[in-house]
This record gives sequence, C-alpha cells and structure tokens, in this order.
Amino acid sequence: MSALPENLVGASANDEDRQETREWIDALSAVIASGATHGEGRARAHFLLEQLLEQARQEGIDMPFSATTGYVNTIETDQEVRCPGNLQIEGRLRAYMRWNAMAMVVKANRHHPPEGGDLGGHIGSFASLANMFGAGFNHFWHAESENHGGDCIYIQGHVSPGIYARAYLEGRLTEEQLLNFRQEVDGKGLSSYPHPKLMPEFWQFPTVSMGLGPLMAIYQARFLKYLHARGIANTENRKVWVFCGDGEMDEVESLGAIGLAAREKLDNLIFVINCNLQRLDGPVRGNGKIIQELEGEFRGSGWNVIKLIWGKGWDDLLARDKDGALRKIMMECNDGDYQAFKANDGAYVRKHFFGRDPRTLEMVAHMSDDEIWNLRRGGHDSDKVYAAFHEANTHKGEPTVLLVKTVKGFGMGKIGEGKNTVHQTKKLSDEDVKAFRDRFNIPIPDSQIADLPFYKPADDTPEMKYLHERRKALGGYLPHRRVKADEQFTVPSLDTFKAILEPSPEGREISTTQAYVRFLTQLLRDQALGPRVVPILVDEARTFGMEGLFRQVGIYNPAGQQYTPVDKDQVMYYKEDKAGQILQEGINEAGGMASWIAAATSYSTSNRIMIPFYVYYSMFGFQRIGDLAWAAGDMQARGFLLGGTSGRTTLNGEGLQHEDGHSHILAGTIPNCVSYDPTFGHEVAVIMQHGLKRMVEKQENVFYYITLLNENYAMPGLKPGTEEQIIKGMYLLEEGAKKTPRVNLLGSGTILRESIAAKKLLEEEWGVAANVWSCPSFNELARDGQDCERWNLLHPTETPRVPFVAQQLDKHSGPVVASTDYIKSYAEQIRSFLPKGRNYKVLGTDGFGRSDFRSKLRQHFEVNRHYIVVAALKALSEDGSVPTAKVAEAIAKYGLKADKVNPLYA
Repeated sequence: MSALPENLVGASANDEDRQETREWIDALSAVIASGATHGEGRARAHFLLEQLLEQARQEGIDMPFSATTGYVNTIETDQEVRCPGNLQIEGRLRAYMRWNAMAMVVKANRHHPPEGGDLGGHIGSFASLANMFGAGFNHFWHAESENHGGDCIYIQGHVSPGIYARAYLEGRLTEEQLLNFRQEVDGKGLSSYPHPKLMPEFWQFPTVSMGLGPLMAIYQARFLKYLHARGIANTENRKVWVFCGDGEMDEVESLGAIGLAAREKLDNLIFVINCNLQRLDGPVRGNGKIIQELEGEFRGSGWNVIKLIWGKGWDDLLARDKDGALRKIMMECNDGDYQAFKANDGAYVRKHFFGRDPRTLEMVAHMSDDEIWNLRRGGHDSDKVYAAFHEANTHKGEPTVLLVKTVKGFGMGKIGEGKNTVHQTKKLSDEDVKAFRDRFNIPIPDSQIADLPFYKPADDTPEMKYLHERRKALGGYLPHRRVKADEQFTVPSLDTFKAILEPSPEGREISTTQAYVRFLTQLLRDQALGPRVVPILVDEARTFGMEGLFRQVGIYNPAGQQYTPVDKDQVMYYKEDKAGQILQEGINEAGGMASWIAAATSYSTSNRIMIPFYVYYSMFGFQRIGDLAWAAGDMQARGFLLGGTSGRTTLNGEGLQHEDGHSHILAGTIPNCVSYDPTFGHEVAVIMQHGLKRMVEKQENVFYYITLLNENYAMPGLKPGTEEQIIKGMYLLEEGAKKTPRVNLLGSGTILRESIAAKKLLEEEWGVAANVWSCPSFNELARDGQDCERWNLLHPTETPRVPFVAQQLDKHSGPVVASTDYIKSYAEQIRSFLPKGRNYKVLGTDGFGRSDFRSKLRQHFEVNRHYIVVAALKALSEDGSVPTAKVAEAIAKYGLKADKVNPLYA
C-alpha cells in the first residue's frame, strides 16, 4: 500500500527539478522491483538508502528526521502471508463469543439487589479485539506442553468477558459460572478482570491496573532470556504477547521500559496496541493521531513497528490512488474525525471523508452507502490480522509493536459503536440485543431474546471440532496458570548460617544489611539452590555492601562485557557477563520490582523455582511501586524484598525524601506479604531461612518484606529456643531484675537498642525493673491477634483463643511501652491484644524526616532512650506505681522540651 503515487503528495511547488526527482524515484522503484519475489530488492533498497543518508551526513547536510511513515498498512498487500485456517468457521465462533460475552455482562447488570448498585462489566473492548484474539488463539499462542514452555499472554483487562466466552465454548467454564460473572463470594463466579489470586488455574497476569501489564511483560520477556542464557530453562521458542489499549499508553509505566526491550533485543516480545482511538471518557487524541504518535515513540526507541490500519476493502481504492489524494485525506483526518465516521453511517463517511476531495469522491461513486460503511478497519479483517501477527511472530532481532486500528464497540450498533459512552455501556434493551443478534447472525429466536440465553453449538458441529483441534495443535487451552512447579528443593538447615547466628566477636560490629549479605553469600554456595538465587539491584550495590557479588556471580548482560571496566584491577570489579546472575536495573525501582515479579512467579510461568532478592532504599519501595507490589500479591509471587537503610532515623544526613517511617504499614496492607523489622543478624537469618522453607520447600504463596539497617553494632547471637517466637514476631531479649515496679519495653529495628539503653537507665536511675522484648514483626503480631479475635467472635461457646502477644506478656506484669522507627500506627496495631488492664504507650516517628545525626533525629522524633524512660514512668504513674512527680523529674533531668512542636507537624 505504500507504493509511490504518480504525482507525489507535496512534491511540489518548490521542486526545482521534477525530472531529476522522478529519476531518483524510478531508480529506487526499479531496485525494489528487481528482487520483489524473494524480498532481496527491498533489502537492497534499504541498504542503498542507509548509504545515501550516511554520505549526506558526512557531507554535512542537515538531515530531516521522521520516525513515522504514511497512514497506511506497513505490510504490502502482495507481502501478506495468507491464513491457513478456515476463516468462515472462525468468524462463526467469533460471533458466538461476542454474543456470550455481551449476554454475560448484560445479564449481570439485570440484577437489582435491595441495597442497589450494578455489577458493571464491559462489552465494547472485546468487541474491538475479537478478531485479534481469534487469530492468536487459533494460530499463534502455545500452551505449556512437553515440547513448549508456553507463551505468556498479557490480556487487556477489560476484555475478560470475551475470554470467558471462549472458555465456555471450550467446556472449561460452565453456564453457572457465566451467570455468576462478578459474583465471587460464594465461590461460583468469575472475577471481574484477570486475577490469578481469584482464579489461580486460569489467569496468569493481572493487567487491569493500567500500565502495569506492559511494564511487567517487558521484564518477563527479559527474564525468559535470562533463564535461557543461564541454562536454567529452554525458552528460545517462547513469546510474550502484550495487549494494551491506546489510551493505556499514556500511563508512564506503559512506555517507560521500551528502551530496555530494544537495547536487549527482546525479539520474544510482541506488543499489540488496540487503537480504537477511545479512552473511557472520549478520544485518546481527538486533535491528533495516536497511531502516528506511538509509531514515533516505538520506532525511535528501536522497535520493529507494524501498522495495521485498513482492511482489505481499502486495497483496491489505494491501488487506484495514483495521485495520492486518498492517502492525503487519510493523513489529514484526525482521530476525532475517525471516531465520528464510525459513530455515524456510510452517507456521513461519503460526505465527510471521501467528500474532502472530488477525486476521492469519484473513487467511491460506484459504491452504495452500505458498501462504504462496510469498509473495515484493519483490526476487524481476519486476513490482515493474521498477516500482521505472522510477521510479528517471525521477526528476529528486535521487539515488535503492532498498532492495530479498530472500532470500540464494533457490532454494538447505535447503542455503543464508536460512541464516547461505549465503555460504560452494559445495559442493552431487547431491541438492542435483537440488533446485535441480527448483526452476527446468532440462532436465537425472538421469543428468547428477553431471556438472553448463552449459545453453544453441539459438540459434533464443525465449529466446535475446529475450536478444539486448533487448541490441541497448539498444546492445550489458554489462558492457563500453573499453580506449583514440578521440581522440589530442600532448603539448607538453619545451622548452615551459623556464622550469622553466633554473637559477633568482641570488638566487631556489623549491620543487619551485612548479615543479609552474608546469608545471601552462603546461599549462593549451595549446589542446588545457589543457581536459583536472583540478586536484583537498582544501582545501590555499594550502598548495601554487595559489590563483592559482581565478580563472584557476574551481572547479566546479553551482550557480555565489550569494554574493559575502569576497576578491572580491583578484586570486586564491575563484571558483566552473558550468563551473569545479578539483574542490575540501574536507577529504576519500577523496573527492579517488575524484574522481581518475573523471577518471583517463575515457578508458575516457567516451571522453575527461582529465589529473587531485591534490595533497595526502603523509602523507594512500597511508597513508590505500591501498585506493583499489590499486583505481585495477586500473582502469588514468592521471594524476598529487602528495604535497606530503613527507619526514619537511621539514614542520617539524607533527609525527608529518603527516611522511611511507614513502609511496614504499607506492607501490612498486602495479605500475602509477610513483613519483619529485625534488629539483629540472628533474627535476619532465622526469618530468611524460614521464608525459604515456606516459599521454596513448601511452595506457599507468600513473599517477604524485611527491612535492613546500615547502623553497625555488636550482635548478641541467637538464644536457643527463641526461633519460633522470632517468626511469630516477639521474644524476650533481656529479662529485668526480680523486683517491682517493673515495665515491659517492646521495640524493633534500630530503636530496640534505645529500649535496651532505657532499661539500664530505668534500673540504675529510677529503680524500675524492665523486660526488653524484641518484636521483629508488629504486623505478624497484629495479624495473629486479629485472627484470634475473629475466631472468638464466631465461636462464642468455645474456649477463647489467646493472641500470641498476650501469651508472651501474661507472665510478665507491668505496663508496656513500644518504640519503633516507624509511625505510631505500626505498634498501635497490637493494643487490643495485650493482656487486659495493661497500660500501653507507643512511641513512633510520625512526621517528615530531615537531615541530622541519628541521636539528634531520635531526640526530634521523641523515640530515644530518654523518651522511653519518661513513657515508662508515665505509665507506671498512671497505674499508681510511682509518683507523678517522678515523670516531671525525668523530663527535667533529660532536658526534654515539653513545649516543643509535635514532630508530626514540625
């Protein structure tokens, strides 16, 4: 379709030598034609153009640049590979799926619960994508089988009714399930969108949080290459197909990693962008052309771009467009115009599109308005779609993006086709349903229209046989999710990490970050599990003391290391390797998290258990990539997230943007995220070894968030018998003197050490005995307490269950003071689970962080040893165990400013 017209559009007025121009064009056309049969001519023409451009650059000629091409199909008509399938049967199957998808949504929204409210659902998105999904399912997408690892399909979230409709015809879903679309509580329904958590054997990837699908898919494609390069799995024949909406591409995540895909030559990656020109509210680019814009973005980033804009009905018109008038109109019309064309009728298109030029109007003079109306967009032409998919599937050396033009709500008629309201259209009248039936020739009589029955042909019909034959040829049915890996591993015993469990040698101080690195280093030595470890960094290896791993296991780079690193003479030089084990993502937390998700779900997507360890500044974790963390929970990810330099007061000098005082609150919102804030190296080892047991050995669907410190101090070592209590979240670290009055000091992370110091002050200066409890996880304590409380509520006649925190404190009298480097809400979670009658004081770091030394920050946030002492004395005074005057005395003694501004507002 891109053949040059006889009179070039825009050639023009300022052409000083038209004859010379024509000679150049004819020469180029001759080169192309000389090898047209085998494609050599095109390759030769490409080479010559590159040489001419290079010569022009060397001659100092200012080069015009355009990353876009004409508003026509990329693949020439004579270059289209023909579909080997039975397109007539595929068309019938597609019609049945359209009907069942529509019926499912409309039925769901005919419920009228007494409390009001509709269930929602979407018809218009699948209506625009049906042809593309038909091509993929029937001819391209492999399921996991003995000879194929399976393709990864990121399905545009709003088209889920169409996917359910297909699975219903395949016999994988029942009519009862379709009738319970978006009604999941009783266990019979179907999830609104792709959610692996809710349909664990069906959906693989959650995609409806716009932008996350494209980002995660890029890193999934890269991780498949990583697995292959390291010899862990053969992934060379696997593809990652990603369906996106054109409006979705405005999400920064959608385009944020396309440079990585090109740089690493991810030719196993195919984006299919459904360019129906509409967002939820209106046009994506009413005054522009989203296809042209995206073409420039992707081609400029190094992708192979295939545009599919026009269906076969346009082929003859374009072939007759000798002077380029039609192409000129195609380019001049903006997306707002194109939407209006499809929201009206053939007469409107004749007048407002073809009528822009007498030559194009004459072109369609022989056509009726209905024939003009039936000139389809490329995404609704099965032949064109197959050819584009085939080209993308066989392309080597670059990722491919398909920009496919469609109509949102295709087939919905006046109720929705091309309308701004189509995304919200989920209630159809009987007349609308009847029109839909007639449009797609569904064998449902008028008498049943009001009932909206699902339609499924008999099993022995040609359509149903074809449906199953095509999936059998491609290895099975999709989507399908593997729940557990076939392989099994035994995790090293806790004794393997003995060096971390023991007290640090006298005079030696380390941080919990160093303890983690030692644990990781030891695990890498394990013959079976070592190769499955995936260290993930975002340019902070030296911050976390992990640079030693550079040389030990190497940094993955598919191109290897084609330069001599500046630190080659150093022991820990920067080593990149084609089979490197570290994934170094640069300054890119979202990319690091997407990489972690790919590794953390490898047990499901690749039948390979991998153990990702992603370490980052804790402030730039959940706060920055919270949506991805929630998606990881949905995907049943397994792995370790390590929040380094954690806490509001440990990262002295860095200030407000870096100091984390709330990541554990955010972690606690994800049900399958198990989070800890350890203080000591032995706690890190116990927690991580237990995490490995759960995630690797038992294949439990949980992931761990562990905060680490950059503060060095002596480690006391593991007290035998406390391992289980560490996991549950609380153990007695130091017991106070056998006297009264007494208090219980709870703490985690770095502030636990302030509690230890406060214990000494209380005993030596105020005559108060103090027990010190290490609480590595207030989140786990809270969950245990909530679980007990719920059980007791629902089992009033049974013996009440006692929360673990109450069990621990029950034999130790006195008020309780909890202090952490996190906002007060973190420790406040356990208030109602303490033994009855206990006074409970909570200190925390509410407010914005700032730069200073640790001691000054802890004084500012009122969590240091002096404030802990005052809080303990205040609690005792309220219990009548010490005079209130003692509290005032302590405030004066320690120079606390009683009238200073609350840190929350400072």
